[in-house]
Amino acid sequence: MNHLQQAFSVRFEYNVFFTHKLFEPANPVFRDFLNGVSGEEAKKVFFVVDGGVAACHPDLPDQITNYFSDLPAFTLIREIMIAPGGESCKNTEQYFYEIVRAVDRFGIDRHSYIVAIGGGAVLDLVGYAAAVSHRGIRHIRIPTTVLSQNDSGVGVKNGINYLGKKNFLGSFVPPVAVFNDSFFLTTLSDADWRSGISEAVKVALIKDSAFFEWIKKNAGALASRDMEAMQYLIKRCAALHMEHIRGGDPFEMGSSRPLDFGHWSAHKLEQLSGFGIRHGEAVAMGIALDSAYSFLSGMLKEEDARDILSVLTALGFALTHPLMEIRDGESPILKGLNEFREHLGGRLTIMLLSAIGSGEETHELDTDILIRSVQWVSSFSSKH
Repeated sequence: MNHLQQAFSVRFEYNVFFTHKLFEPANPVFRDFLNGVSGEEAKKVFFVVDGGVAACHPDLPDQITNYFSDLPAFTLIREIMIAPGGESCKNTEQYFYEIVRAVDRFGIDRHSYIVAIGGGAVLDLVGYAAAVSHRGIRHIRIPTTVLSQNDSGVGVKNGINYLGKKNFLGSFVPPVAVFNDSFFLTTLSDADWRSGISEAVKVALIKDSAFFEWIKKNAGALASRDMEAMQYLIKRCAALHMEHIRGGDPFEMGSSRPLDFGHWSAHKLEQLSGFGIRHGEAVAMGIALDSAYSFLSGMLKEEDARDILSVLTALGFALTHPLMEIRDGESPILKGLNEFREHLGGRLTIMLLSAIGSGEETHELDTDILIRSVQWVSSFSSKH
């Protein structure tokens, strides 16, 4: 025998809780979770909070401190770290190293908890730092935006941007728990409220036509900040994402990334705009472009493509941007295709639509059809 063969599997399990005002003393959800995992020795808990959240909720540190007064099995690190919200916290290694240094300074071990409260970028940052410190510290996510509550916050990815590339450094490590607190949504700007809806449109288009019809019917309510409609959207979208992670390729070992429909151009658009365009806004434009391409390449009915763009418009999204222009094979946005392939390795794999609710993978995009697709979206946008 000239070799040894090893094979094993690792089970991951975590819950996503839906609640309101998580740190109110009368709310037992967070307390019950922690008490359910406590052991004989007191465990440390370190919080990192999104700067935007801290500004909108100045009483949050005191609320957290008061809440932990009833949790004797846990030692709260009183120094709460504030990280800037949005992509700025991921565009530099500064905040990553600040978290790592805090782990060292406060003696946070693998049985302790690092809790992130914020939007998707802060969750990505903190999750990555937790994943690599001591080779893995338990991480709790408390998403505070529509985008993070219905998509990134319930997934298994963490990371920061590096060398000008989105999520170039990162890890696949699930959180130990996710707490979606609807109260944080009440202080979002209109743009941030709307931005996260694009990910729900995305997952509906590739997986659930009935959900897309629901979004279409409720576009007005969602755009006007109806909380009941938004709560349904978040929960359904989160469930679809979790179903995909459970049944598919959660750590992206292959070259396929089905949940990234509309994302090859969106990621590049964010970078080209200096991250001035929100992720959800870029995804909406990416969905519009890839829906148009699906139609013009003969995969999708024209009426379905128009329906998709109409829903995005009703939700308040811009459908295109000058940086999305494609005039020839050297157009800057097209560099996103190779970066998309490079991020996974293997063949380029792009999700397109064969029908609303049905995605189909392809391995090449024709530049001439892409040029026509950009023009088609621009023409639709100018008329609507």
